[in-house]
Amino acid sequence: MKYSHSLVVAAVERPREGYVLLKLRLPAEVSLSDIEPGQFVELLAPRAPHTFLRRPISVNFVDYADRTLWLLIHEVGEGTRAFSALSPGDKLDCVYALGHGFPIDLPEAESYLLVGGGVGTAPLLYYGSLLHEQGRKVTFLLGGRRSVDLMQLDDFGRYGRVCLTTEDGSTGERGFVTAHSVWATEHFDVVATCGPKPMMMAVAAKAAEVGIDSCYASLENLMACGLGACLCCVEKNADGHNVCVCKEGPVFNVRQLSWQSYK
Repeated sequence: MKYSHSLVVAAVERPREGYVLLKLRLPAEVSLSDIEPGQFVELLAPRAPHTFLRRPISVNFVDYADRTLWLLIHEVGEGTRAFSALSPGDKLDCVYALGHGFPIDLPEAESYLLVGGGVGTAPLLYYGSLLHEQGRKVTFLLGGRRSVDLMQLDDFGRYGRVCLTTEDGSTGERGFVTAHSVWATEHFDVVATCGPKPMMMAVAAKAAEVGIDSCYASLENLMACGLGACLCCVEKNADGHNVCVCKEGPVFNVRQLSWQSYK
């Protein structure tokens, strides 16, 4: 089910400089179970006269008790900076929930490794929470350049074990997420990843190297319309054909993609 609403801002938080966490109140007619982990929302930037296109933002979390939808936004331009100027009580024009998300009904999968970098960690929180509710074993592997880049660690810790890497070694193990020792010491049935494309390609290659067949990636291509009409988000699939990430994804099994490093 897709919705188009002006949602009321319930809370505005700033987990670190350059980022804003919006919590939007969902109306009573919205079925919360319709929102899948890995789906996204198209936001109309308020009071941004030079921003004509909506901005695609991953679903960070759905709080069933509070009936709020969380969106973690990186401020990188006029459009995304406009969201940081919002206050509780303001309204935000939203189209949601769009695309296809992560699988939550893999019957034989018991252990999951959810790997994120930068703001790409955002959709993994909701995914991990639903897996946790199903009794699956969830491990989060989150990476950043510095310790300040790692956000929402307490939230992640409610739903699984949290492993960390930083490039400068200030928190967790030093290096990239693909170099963390958990790859060598444990086996996982499923890997899911979101973040910069080079990181996701490296995670897909690492999963194949250690014998994990099920690996899913949430792509972050520019998705202007969210409906498969503008064709600016296309990605080549394994057959060499273009697919619209916003409509066919944004989550794909990596075997569907033409990622040479995975093969």
